[in-house]
Amino acid sequence: MADERVHAFGDDALGDHDAVALAALVRAGEVSPEELAAAAAERARAVDGALAPIAFDAHATPRLDRTRSDAPLHGVPTYLKDNVDLRGMPTNHGSAAFRARPARRTAPFADQLLGTGLAVLGKTRLPEFGLNASTEFAAADPVRNPWLTTHSPGASSGGSAALVAAGVVPIAHANDGGGSIRIPAACCGLVGLKPTRGRLVANEQGRRLPIDIVTDGVVTRSVRDTAAFFAAAERLHRNPSLPPLGLVEGPGDRPVRIGLLVDSPVAAPTDPETRRAVEETAARLEAMGHRVEPVELPFGEQFSRDFVSYWGYIAFVIAVTGKLILDRSFQAGRLDGLTSGLRGRFHREFPKLPAVLRRLRQSERAYAGLFRRHDVVLSPVLAHVAPPLGHLSPNVPFEELLERLNRYVAFTPVNNITGGPGIALPTGSADNGLPIGVHLSAGHGQERLLLELAFALEADRPWRRIQD
Repeated sequence: MADERVHAFGDDALGDHDAVALAALVRAGEVSPEELAAAAAERARAVDGALAPIAFDAHATPRLDRTRSDAPLHGVPTYLKDNVDLRGMPTNHGSAAFRARPARRTAPFADQLLGTGLAVLGKTRLPEFGLNASTEFAAADPVRNPWLTTHSPGASSGGSAALVAAGVVPIAHANDGGGSIRIPAACCGLVGLKPTRGRLVANEQGRRLPIDIVTDGVVTRSVRDTAAFFAAAERLHRNPSLPPLGLVEGPGDRPVRIGLLVDSPVAAPTDPETRRAVEETAARLEAMGHRVEPVELPFGEQFSRDFVSYWGYIAFVIAVTGKLILDRSFQAGRLDGLTSGLRGRFHREFPKLPAVLRRLRQSERAYAGLFRRHDVVLSPVLAHVAPPLGHLSPNVPFEELLERLNRYVAFTPVNNITGGPGIALPTGSADNGLPIGVHLSAGHGQERLLLELAFALEADRPWRRIQD
């Protein structure tokens, strides 16, 4: 496929509105949820051949909780990632190792998402079990980046990010076990907030793990959509152990102490284009009156090795229990090269698991210490610009693929292990036109601060638009 930009923006009911604007039109009676769903379905058909982002099409029967017509995002179309159950739709986790039957129940988070008023039009594709940082498959077409279709949209929420970036819907579900909200947001020019562990209803896969690293959220084209979603979700479930978030509507009014981290302590130096995006963002924040100074992460190569071991543990559990927890049609021999390689690596290192878990749990204390001197840490989301498709294919020999992933995903996993919040913002761009995201991390429960800084950056220099 030739290098090209693909989007579906046009003069229909969706226009180029964000979710907040569409919800306001629905409340005013200027457009109906049905009209929005039909427009989104038509846009999906227009880009599906080029981008391949959809795992399950429910365009004919969108799922909308009509008992919540007063919900803040009522009637806005969206998609659910294909690793969360919604009754009547299959959940295949991006895997060819089994064939899922329609789910018999709706997962608690999917209930929370529906409770915000969003209308679900189907499921989006992810790499097998969300283990890869690119939405690619051993024997199926990859999901393509709308900004440059020869390149990766990131992962594991790559299907959701492609749909939002291409204008099919303004907001889509994503979840994050190592960067899977923030990575595709960075690759596709979107906003992606990974909340504090426990901010939303617990992810069912994550809470079965010894350390819950998985959190749900959304990818959006505007900061206010992300803020609106979390405020709406909090109306349905509020964690009393965290500070209330409420609706964040704009920049904060106080100076913030920002630690600047450009290079990862566990990977090769950040590439020049990404470095430029981070340093330019730091300069903009300084110009707004915030204090920026270099910072060092209290995590090194041992943390990186331990995270890979834990990733392997997850792959091992999937392979061993697939027939019980997924479907009786599951065949471990059909897992892709990355899942199989991680499983084999963990099998060899199994006796180390207690020490790995102990060290990873201890990292939460080190993370909290990082925010005694700084309010926020600014870093890249990824160590280099989104790669061409094939670079992170599960068909790349395992050890080589693992090395490439370690060089690429060099910043985001810290927030998953420690439970701290992090947000990806599309402040930069590469010479080839691909977006570059920067990452802001904060202490537990400080999503409001991250959103306030995000609003300030967006107001100072609005995000690039694919349709322009």
